Amino acid sequence: MFDNDPAQSVRPEAVRFDEHGIDPIPASSRDSTPWQQFWIWCGANIAPINWVLGALGVTLGLSLVETLTVIALGNVVGCAVFGLFNVMGHRTGVNQMVLGRGPFGRRGALVPGLVQGLLTTGWVGVNTWVVLDLVIEILGQIGVHGGTGLRYLVAGLIMAVQLTLALYGFYAIRTFEKYTVPATVVVMAVMTVLALAHSDPHWTAATATTTGGKVTAVTQLLTAIGIGWGITWLPYSADYSRFVRTGASDRSVFWSTALGMYVPTVWLAALGACLAGAGGGSDPSSLVTGTFGVMAVPVLLLIMHGPVATNILNLYSCSLAALSIGIRAARWKVTLAAGTVASLVLAVFLQAESFAQAFDNWMSSILVWISPWAAVCLVDFFVLRRGRVDVAALYRGGGRGGPALVSLALGLLAGWAWQFGMVPALQGPLARTLGHTDFSWLSGGLVAGGLYYALVVRTRRQAAADAVVAAEAVS
Repeated sequence: MFDNDPAQSVRPEAVRFDEHGIDPIPASSRDSTPWQQFWIWCGANIAPINWVLGALGVTLGLSLVETLTVIALGNVVGCAVFGLFNVMGHRTGVNQMVLGRGPFGRRGALVPGLVQGLLTTGWVGVNTWVVLDLVIEILGQIGVHGGTGLRYLVAGLIMAVQLTLALYGFYAIRTFEKYTVPATVVVMAVMTVLALAHSDPHWTAATATTTGGKVTAVTQLLTAIGIGWGITWLPYSADYSRFVRTGASDRSVFWSTALGMYVPTVWLAALGACLAGAGGGSDPSSLVTGTFGVMAVPVLLLIMHGPVATNILNLYSCSLAALSIGIRAARWKVTLAAGTVASLVLAVFLQAESFAQAFDNWMSSILVWISPWAAVCLVDFFVLRRGRVDVAALYRGGGRGGPALVSLALGLLAGWAWQFGMVPALQGPLARTLGHTDFSWLSGGLVAGGLYYALVVRTRRQAAADAVVAAEAVS
């Protein structure tokens, strides 16, 4: 499935410094394989948050069988779209925010690029805060207690590891995932067997007994860990698939990245749902320690690899987003600045846990922008341009992307209207009226993608008609 072309299989150096910015990656530097892409995305999604989100279905009132069905089927759609975005990066050798200049123009793409840069920095602080709680839990299991000083020490060490890998760039990220993820997967398999052996899940018990209640729960679960999960990763995708060797097929890139997202996400979410269905709660630390006892120590040490792997992608993609909006500096310098900002965010979180929780909820809610932006990019690349783009034009000045910006704005409005976010300001009128359902990813994407297609086709037809009139006037 992940094909290999002997003529293109160049043995890369073990780890070399990534000097690339946002220029197209030359063929000589594109030595990543589809399997390596699989490990990158698999590692980024072996994270405790997927445990919590998997347990959400049971918390919302669905039965365990219903929860597992929604998670498995929803991620088919979300991960398939994610695979398509990776194909875009592989075909062009260009990072995702620069690819966004296709429909939005260079100026219009400043808005999504700025949003992506800010969000990735915030996620580093959030995810490190989550990792810190897990590490402190581990240290407590073995009798190590140090109060506030220990928390800051551990936080500093975690940030240092993440920032070092991100500073070194893609090749270090690739190597880190290649050697750590397989071992983590083995432990995950053992952990899954032990967890299910020590639990007695209630497969059909559900607290949501009405049709309306079930529909509401299904839509919220689809947004959180079903279709919505793959969509949240779309702004990152091409940043890594641009390094895949030119001889690899689109099919292999699609399947390696889609499965790299699908397998760990569904696996962990299903495990969280099963443990929650057995009455184990939803907190990742409690789920593990309650199920494994002392054996939770090695399990948690490996499970915390997921958030760390996520953060190195956040830091790396943050630097590319910053370069895409016009910041002129070496990538590693921008990454260092992003890491510094993220460290300050983390310090604030350590001082105010309640603010950290509120900030996490806000970040989760404002991801509604990704669906309409992604729909515009998909329609532009695969429908209007038939899978091909003038790469050189992406780096030339000008271009406002009026139709794309209008479509994005109205798509955002449509997404907000049917969003039941975690903060009151992002709970739209349709969502509240229709029983707290959340179809934000669908409404935003359909409105933005459909409107963009209609506007561009209309513009093209008008231009063609004007050309005919001009030709007739000359003749």
